[in-house]
Amino acid sequence: TLPPETASRWAAQWGDAMPQAAAHAYAQRPPVDISLRDPARTAHWAEALNGRSLAPGHVRLPEGAAIPDLPGFSEGAWWVQDLAASTPARLLGVGEGRHVLDLCAAPGGKTMQLAAAGWRVTAVDQSKKRLERLGENLARTGLSAAVVQGDLRAWEPDGAADAILLDAPCTATGIYRRHPDVLHRIGPRQIAELAELQTELLARAAAWLKPGGTLIYATCSLERAEGEEQVARFIDARPDFSPLPATPAELPDSIVPTAQGWVRTLPDSLAAQGGTDGFFVARLIRSTKP
Repeated sequence: TLPPETASRWAAQWGDAMPQAAAHAYAQRPPVDISLRDPARTAHWAEALNGRSLAPGHVRLPEGAAIPDLPGFSEGAWWVQDLAASTPARLLGVGEGRHVLDLCAAPGGKTMQLAAAGWRVTAVDQSKKRLERLGENLARTGLSAAVVQGDLRAWEPDGAADAILLDAPCTATGIYRRHPDVLHRIGPRQIAELAELQTELLARAAAWLKPGGTLIYATCSLERAEGEEQVARFIDARPDFSPLPATPAELPDSIVPTAQGWVRTLPDSLAAQGGTDGFFVARLIRSTKP
């Protein structure tokens, strides 16, 4: 069962059925998803790994799979990445050599997705240890990115980017199935503190985007303060940014955009297929008008 404080907080935000779905998902073993370096080979890898695909470039592995021993791992054909976590980079599409800043990038799942999709990636993260993992992942997959250690509150890019993906630091309540400790560590104070940091980082990232560029904001959180409310406040403060709604064709099977065009996965999302992490993703476009 969920801690009572968590259950009541989530019920207030999402309705009474949500904590029940969360408790049910909590009792199940989370599935293991992988992202493919070459989405054109989705059918091949789904068959080779005895898995099933819920989106191009995705395979959900059978239970109990020993990851490093599976075909394709050592040669870097794929990497482990939850289906919901793969959604932010999907919403940027193909890069065609354009420049993207992947902010809070480690351990590198989104960096590899973007590089594989033809973006010229600058991956920035504060953690040296996590960046080492990112470097190992890039080496294994044969993908390339410029890797930079930096605190986004002080770091500045050399010039404006065509696109920015900010996977902001958050409470990580969306990955409670894998990290149950978050349910006992996180309360209103932590949510408020992280929402304040997200506001600061979102404002900084927005300044680094070219006019006409695309900004993706994402958090692995089930708190509206870190998702829907954060983006609503940002759009109020920055009228030069407007939503570009996600379309069903861009999203994995059975994940549908909200009325506002955001992507919001909850504990009952994909429940029949084993569920997915809790995530929020918004896609925004910067106006070309001064």
